[in-house]
Order: sequence, then structure tokens, then C-alpha cells
Amino acid sequence: MSHSAKPIQEISSFDSLTTRFHDSLSCDENKPDFRELDLASPVSPLRTRGSVANGALTSSSSSSSSGSASAKNSNNTHTQLASRSETKSNNHSGELSGLSETSPIAQDPHRSSNSKPGHRRSVSAEPPLIYSGGNGATSASSNGTVLPSGNICPSGKILKAVPAPRNATGTGRILKAGSGTGNYGHGSIVRGGGPAAAASKLTASVIDANVTGNIHFAGEAMMVRRALASNDPEEVKKAGNELYRRDHFVEALSLYDRAISLSPDNAAFRSNRAAALTKLGRLGEAVKECEEAVRLQPSYGRPHQRLASLYLRFGQVEYAQRHLFFPGQQPDQSELQRLKSLVKHLNQCTDARKIGDWKSAIRESDAAMEIGADCSPQLIACKAEALLKLHQVEEAESILSNIPKLENYPPCCSQTKVFGMLAEVYLLYVRAQVEMALGRFENAVEAAEKAGMIDGSNVEVARVLNNVKMVARARSRGKNLFSSGRFSEACSAYGEGLKYDSCNSVLYCNRAVCWSKLGLWEKSVEDCNQALKIQPNYMKALLRRAVSNAKLERWAEAMRDYEVLRRELPGDNEVAESLHRAQAALKKSCGLEVHSMTFCGEVEEVSSLNKFKSATLSPGVSVIHFKVASNEQCEEISPFINMLCVRYPSVNFFKVDVEELLAVAKAESIRTVPTVKIYRNGEKVMELIRPSHQLLEDSVRNFSL
Repeated sequence: MSHSAKPIQEISSFDSLTTRFHDSLSCDENKPDFRELDLASPVSPLRTRGSVANGALTSSSSSSSSGSASAKNSNNTHTQLASRSETKSNNHSGELSGLSETSPIAQDPHRSSNSKPGHRRSVSAEPPLIYSGGNGATSASSNGTVLPSGNICPSGKILKAVPAPRNATGTGRILKAGSGTGNYGHGSIVRGGGPAAAASKLTASVIDANVTGNIHFAGEAMMVRRALASNDPEEVKKAGNELYRRDHFVEALSLYDRAISLSPDNAAFRSNRAAALTKLGRLGEAVKECEEAVRLQPSYGRPHQRLASLYLRFGQVEYAQRHLFFPGQQPDQSELQRLKSLVKHLNQCTDARKIGDWKSAIRESDAAMEIGADCSPQLIACKAEALLKLHQVEEAESILSNIPKLENYPPCCSQTKVFGMLAEVYLLYVRAQVEMALGRFENAVEAAEKAGMIDGSNVEVARVLNNVKMVARARSRGKNLFSSGRFSEACSAYGEGLKYDSCNSVLYCNRAVCWSKLGLWEKSVEDCNQALKIQPNYMKALLRRAVSNAKLERWAEAMRDYEVLRRELPGDNEVAESLHRAQAALKKSCGLEVHSMTFCGEVEEVSSLNKFKSATLSPGVSVIHFKVASNEQCEEISPFINMLCVRYPSVNFFKVDVEELLAVAKAESIRTVPTVKIYRNGEKVMELIRPSHQLLEDSVRNFSL
């Protein structure tokens, strides 16, 4: 690490930074210009090394008889190209020109004077790195890899690059083409060793990725093989840059690893590796690589710039500022503005938390993350705490579950202080409360105890630790008392736990069950209401309230809860039966006959005029489907109506065959089928003729609300 002594910083005290920001703006005019930092484009494309003469690229296949001549010409061409670029590969920086900030190449005293910093080539302007001569059928690289100039075999299959036999001075075994039938690519392949074999796995992954992306993969395959077999770190690095430019970050990372193994003290190779790691989301490793690059070359600007952006993403203002204002570098004004905005939102988030304005805390946390601090563990934890206080427990848990382990963060992220406690402690502090709210009391105690072991002197941590232990103890005692049938004492035990956590939905629901065992249905409903106010999607509390309301013969309230449960638990037969009983009891309480009611989502068939009148007068919503058995459109919509009957259990569904009940059809003026009429409390509210599925369901949903 480039900074061995990392002080513990207090994120909430950002006021002192403002003065330093203003002082830093008056930079020495003799310092080099600092162009816009763009972490998303850390490596520029390869520059054109020179024109490829005499058909350097072959894109059409020809007969295999011209292969040897083509290979010879290709070797000559490649030798010329290599000699032209030899003087350009001696720089140790390893970074390409045309970067969006001060390029280390420009700072490299060994760089050739004919290099053109800032020169870039477009993707379409440069052919793939395949060198061949004339119109031959094959092309060869400097390491003897032979490739057909056309990418398609006579069989129509795509060919992979096949290394040509190496001379007697080469090391390792080779890949030999077995005896074929005369057409190139049809012989068997005998696998050997050496660098070519070591590169086969990576080459295959590049080919697979490029085939998917519809790219000319042959050049990349040759490039990877040549780079992995090369002992020139500069050539390996440039191949990695090309793969990075084409968004093949895993393969580029492998080549940067190879370059570093050949030249461990090259700071630019470390910086390029950090860029690939960043693209792969391995930000902690990227920080380590950048800090190693700074250690190797303290004046190298690029890793400082990357570190500033990375630390900003972690929400580490002090560390981001340190690298943004490193000596000899003028800070980028846009990055400086982002940093100042981050400080403002962090301060406002701190203030909101102090006064318990949790909605503002969420708003400021989101704003800080939108600026760029999207990987800040303390900001994510602050948002989770705010959601918990607003009784959005499931959302809070979801956010916390997305925080990577702190071991994957730089050490400063866990040692920075936030809201008066270490970031690591704050994460455990919030997690303990979320676990307790979800009824996972053992996990809550474990998290709170870990926080107490790290920082037991913190008042907030000590309070949460005590509360968690007391609530867990009350829940355990209440559970044991309930199991032994001592329901009244169990109610008291759960009540003791609620003194330490008045917003614990699990304790309320457990006590509601105890009240129901004592026949105190009203108290059971009250505790269920409290639990559902804290956690609206708490299915156990909803079921307990439905049962209690049914015992109190509040059939409308019970039916509403059972309808929600039916939608959430469509396969639960017990819920379906309870809903059916509640519907029957509600109709009976209204003085209606219930002997013809069906169960489990069946559409009831109307067989007489009297039954039709009874159906239209049913309380609630009734949907009546007028149909003809032989009609194709009726046959098509009938299964959908059956599905709606299951999906909306509170709605009564009926069907009328107009050919069998002509009197009903005449009374209702049915001239077209299918026709659907919707009644609510005995009054017709809608008539649909040949409705679409979407229109029918929308209508049923609207009237069922």
C-alpha cells in the first residue's frame, strides 16, 4: 500500500474540506494540464504502426497449393513491420497515448520522439492483426502460427489458428497437423506442449467471445497466442490493450498478468491491470494495483487519477482528495465538483439522521450514490437503516444483502468513522436491527455482539446490543410458555420484549396467537393490526387477523384478508376453504340462499330464471357469461373466465347457455355471444360484447376493488 499509515477519518465532519477545496483551486500555472478523468476509458486503442504493404491483410481463401509462398511473403512483411516498431516498444510506461488525462507516456524519458500522443485510430480504420503476403491461402505470424486466409474451411466450419512446426532450436513440443485428405483443415490435430498449448484455453475463450460478438476473431486468436508465447512485455501489454478495447476484460487481465510477470516493476502494467479489474467489478483489487503502481513510480499520474475515482466510489472523501491533489498534478475541475457535491450530500445525510428525518436520509444517500459513490458501504447501510425506520423491512434487507464483504474493500472503508462509529461497526449495528425486525433473533444477537466487541464504548452500539438481547430473551421465554400451554404468561413475556422494541412485528404476531388461544379475539385483531402496520406483507399476521375476524363474525373483513391470502398463496387449500366459508357466511348474513355456492374457483352454471335473478342480486360483484356451447369464440374465452374465477375469489362468476335458457336471453336482450355482464350489489354496471382478455380482466379488477 502506498499509504502505510491511514488515519481514521470522520465522514460526518466534512466542513474542514471546503476550505481545502477553495485553496486547491489556485494551482501553479506551470503544472501540467489535467484533462478530464474518465475511468470508463482507461486504455486507448493501439496506434497504427505503419501501412501494411503489398496486401498485408488477406480476406479471401484460395487453393492450398499457394500456402508456402504466402507464408514466406507474410514472414517478410511481418519482419518489416516489427523492425519499424522496434524503436517504439522500448518505453517502460506501457500506457497508450490518447488517454483522457495526463499520459504517463508523455512523462517517459525513454519514449521515442516520433510517437504521437493523442493519436487514436477508429475501430473501422484498422484491419485485424493478420499479416499475409499477396493472395496466398495462408498467413503467418513471427512465431510461426499458420492460419488460413479465409476463415471458413471447405466443410463450412470455422477454423481456429494452428501453430506451425517450430525449428530444432525451439523449446517444448508442437502441434502437428495429421494426414488430411488434401483440403486444409480436414486433418486430425495432434496436441503438444509449449507456449502455444499453454495459450489454447485463453485463445478458445477469445474465439468464443468474438464469434458471439460477430468480430473477426482470427486476428485476436493469433494475437493472444503470439502475446502469451512472447517474452516481450511491451508486446504482451499491447495485445492486452487491444482486447480491453474490444471489451474482453477477462482475457485482457490475463495478458496484463503475463506482462507483469515479465516486468514486475512496470507501473503502467499495474495501472492497466487495475483498469481491467475495475471493469470486472473487482474494485478492491484495483485499488491495490493502483497503490502498487504509485509505489513503483510516485510521479506517475494515471494511478493517482484512478485511485481518486475509486475512492470516490467508496465514499472515501479524504483519500479521493489526497490522490486528486497529488504533487505535480492539477486537479480536474469536474472531478473536484463531484467531490464537493459528495461532501454536501454526506453532510446533509448526517444531519437528517440526527433528527430522524429518514425520508431525507434516503434522498441524500441516493443523491450521493448517483454522483458516483455507488459502492460506499456506509451510504448503503444508512439507506437500509432509514428504510427500516420507515417499516420497509424487506427493502432494507435486500439492500444490505447486496453489500459485498468488507474484506473485498480497501482497509480504509472499514476504518473510516461514520455517525460516530467505525464503518464496520455501523454495518453490524444496522444488520442487527434488520435481523431482529425479521424475527431472526439469533442472527441479531450475533451481529450486535460483534459490533460490541469492536467498539463497546459507543452508546448507540451498547443500546442496540442490550435491546437485542432482551428481545431475544423475551421471545424465547414466550415461546417456551406457549408450548407448555401457559398462554397468559406467554402474552406477558412477549409484552416485555415489546418494551425494548416497540416496532417488532414478530412479537406482536406471536402475542396475537396467544390472545386467540385465550379467546380474546379483539385483542388478537389489534396486535395483528400493529404487526401489519409495521410489515404490511406479513402473511402470518394477515392469516391470524382473518381467523380472528371470522370468530367475531366480521365476514366482510375476514373475506378481504382471505382474498389477499388466496392471491399470495394460490395453492393453499385451507385458505381457499376459509374464503369459501367466509363468502357463504356473508351471503347468509344478507339473507340470501347459499346452497348452490361452489368451491375452489368454479364458474357456477345458471339453470333457471330464478337462479339467474338470484345471481344478479348477490352482494358484491357478479360476472355473468352468456354463451353458446357450439360457438368457437365462447369456447376460446371460457377457460380464461375460469382462470379469472380463481384469480379473483371475491367475485361471483356465473355462466348462462342462451340456447338452453331462451327466456333469460330474451329478457337480457342477448343477440351476440360471447356477452359478459357485470353486476354489483344487484345493479348492472357494465356489458361487454366479445371482449378481449385484457379488457375483461381490467373490468373485473376495477369493480372488485
